[in-house]
Amino acid sequence: MANIRNLKKDINFVLGDIIDAVYIWEALNPKEDTAKSEAIVDDAIATFDTLIAKVNDRKVESKSKQLKEVRVELEKEATSLVERINKL
Repeated sequence: MANIRNLKKDINFVLGDIIDAVYIWEALNPKEDTAKSEAIVDDAIATFDTLIAKVNDRKVESKSKQLKEVRVELEKEATSLVERINKL
């Protein structure tokens, strides 16, 4: 159970940090259009919801395999979101 708790914390912290980075960018660039940055925040929230739902799914055969897949998906999605922030 500790592994599940740690994975949920990782999801929360990683995606929370990405959202914080977007808000910092918006604060430092008040004259820029925020449509793209708000889209990044929306995608981060959607990713959070999806990943937490996968972690909480109890109808899987191999829980450890599923958790590994969620961790890989978190890394992939976080990298994608950070790249989008860097392009702002």
